[in-house]
Amino acid sequence: MTRPFNLSRWFAVVGLVSIATISGLAGWAMSRFVADAMFRQEGTLTQQFVQTLILTEPSLPAYLVHGSVRDRQELERALSHIGTMTDMLRANLYNRSQEVVWSTDPTLIGRTLGPNDELDEALAGDLVVHPDSHEEGGKREHEHLAVVANLFVEIYVPILDPHDGQVIGVIEFYKNPRSLFVALERMRRYVAVGAAVAGLLLFLALAGLVRRADLQLRAQERRLVDTETLAVIGEMSAAVAHGIRNPLASIRSSAELIPGADAATADTAAADIVAESDRLEAWVRDLLAFSRPLEARPEPLEVAGLVARCMADFERDAERRRIRLEVSVAPGLPPVQGGALMVGQVLHSLVANALEALQADGTVGVRAVADGRFVRIEVADNGPGMSAEQLRRVGKPFFTTKTRGLGIGLSQARRIAERYGGDLVIDSAAGTGTRATLRLPRV
Repeated sequence: MTRPFNLSRWFAVVGLVSIATISGLAGWAMSRFVADAMFRQEGTLTQQFVQTLILTEPSLPAYLVHGSVRDRQELERALSHIGTMTDMLRANLYNRSQEVVWSTDPTLIGRTLGPNDELDEALAGDLVVHPDSHEEGGKREHEHLAVVANLFVEIYVPILDPHDGQVIGVIEFYKNPRSLFVALERMRRYVAVGAAVAGLLLFLALAGLVRRADLQLRAQERRLVDTETLAVIGEMSAAVAHGIRNPLASIRSSAELIPGADAATADTAAADIVAESDRLEAWVRDLLAFSRPLEARPEPLEVAGLVARCMADFERDAERRRIRLEVSVAPGLPPVQGGALMVGQVLHSLVANALEALQADGTVGVRAVADGRFVRIEVADNGPGMSAEQLRRVGKPFFTTKTRGLGIGLSQARRIAERYGGDLVIDSAAGTGTRATLRLPRV
């Protein structure tokens, strides 16, 4: 038996994991976006400072273009402005050849530090800003960088010629804006707490709704089961009452004839009482069999022998009623998974129904063929068939079109077929007969 599905428990696990994951990803994305925006703003402010310096100190662009200046003092003053910027760790000045022509670290002057993708982007005219860390084996320009700045911002600002706007060099800044890092750390904490609180509130709200829905579904399921149970009891009571009323009436009539009757009449009445009692006993036996769990274990079953035995049981009755039996079993059929007693009961029920639906000179055909992973056994008759409404209800417990039946034969047959991994399908139309198809899995 499968365990019942617990909606509240599954949501508690799946919902918590999903909401926690989404909240974490949303918080990470928001923190990343805000951090990138703040780093970009730091780079933009630095670029504005450089642009102002270029306009006020023309010796700096001249030095990059010509390699020398007339007013050396003015150049040194411009470079000192760069070296004394707030939170500055290091500044490198590159020319178009990517050579360091000036640096706050004199050991780097005159060197070409490459390859450097960020420097290539800056020489193409783009402002490049990204956080970086001091790691062993990192970039060559990180050599001798202050250890206190394990985390810093690396900014590449292109220097434009004031006359034609062409890039004539790049200033590389290594900055350690502590206030910015503190603000970012505080922002990350706020975002993490906010995402956690929002996720928790969302989970609690949804959990409450799911819990309420789960309780309502359970209550509705109980009511539905009670309703279906009452409906089945009602159908069974109606079927049993209808089936028992006629035999009881016949028994009462026969019993009333016995007192004062002659021997022949008394014998006939007694025989009727016995026959109707046997009929009632058979119905009780069918009801008990229908309500009993199916416990037969599947075993290999030869279809040809099963069909032959079943048809032999109906030969005399069919001959007496002038009904023709046609049997077609494909050669070499593989054994199926089932039980001889149970599957034989299904086949007997299908053939008996077909015979009862026919008048004289009818035909009942039984055909067995392989059908992929299954073996298909078809029982067809050329009787009056069933209407669409009858076909819709056929196979349901206690529904029958026969006057002497309880309506549990086809329902029991379907249960047995499904018990062994197969199925039973009824196809019929008014005036065209009925075809019952039993499929059982191959061994």
